[in-house]
Formats: sequence, C-alpha cells, structure tokens
Amino acid sequence: QVQLVESGGGLVQPGGSRRLSCATSGSFSDIYSMGWYRQAPGKQRELVAVAVRGGHTNYGDSVKGRFSVSRDNATNTVSLQMNNLKPEDTAVYYCNVFIEGIGPSWGQGTQVTVSS
Repeated sequence: QVQLVESGGGLVQPGGSRRLSCATSGSFSDIYSMGWYRQAPGKQRELVAVAVRGGHTNYGDSVKGRFSVSRDNATNTVSLQMNNLKPEDTAVYYCNVFIEGIGPSWGQGTQVTVSS
C-alpha cells in the first residue's frame, strides 16, 4: 500500500508563486513516475506535470513555462513549483505516482486558490 501526503496549498495572489510537495510512504521498490494533476469545479481532472524515472518531464500546455516539477528519488518526494499563477490555476491539486506492480496512487488533494 502506498500513502501520499500533499502540502503547500493555499491562497495566493495573481502573479504570485507557490510550491507544493508530496511525500510518499509504503512498501514498494521503485516509482516509475511522480507528478501532479488538478481538477477545477465543473471540469475534468487534467495533467499538470509529471516526472518519469530517468529524468523526462511532461507538462500540461496551460502551465508550460510557469510550473516546474522535480522529484527526489532518495526521499521519494515530488514537488511542484508554480510561478506567475493565474486565477484559472485555481483547482484542487492531486499528487500521483505510478509504481510498477502496484499501479497508480493518488493523494487526498490540496486546494490552490489564485485570487486577489
């Protein structure tokens, strides 16, 4: 079983920055991918950013150039640095990992609200 604990959500003004972190724990040997998804009210969950084992990263089109994902394989944590935040970035952000032999696991979500 895999547990994910997110932190860093909150209220931020437009143009501001925020950093989300996700710590993983449990019994597993290797994490293939670590990343973030988000879901705004009335919308489907969408990819924000993912870091795959080996260093490859992938970003949703709406966050490219503003957000940066990083993973620490030693501590099994993944972070999301969000810069130049916009009101449309308001959503619940979910940490996601994919572990071979286990499949995907999700965090409980953390709210990010961008508003003045």
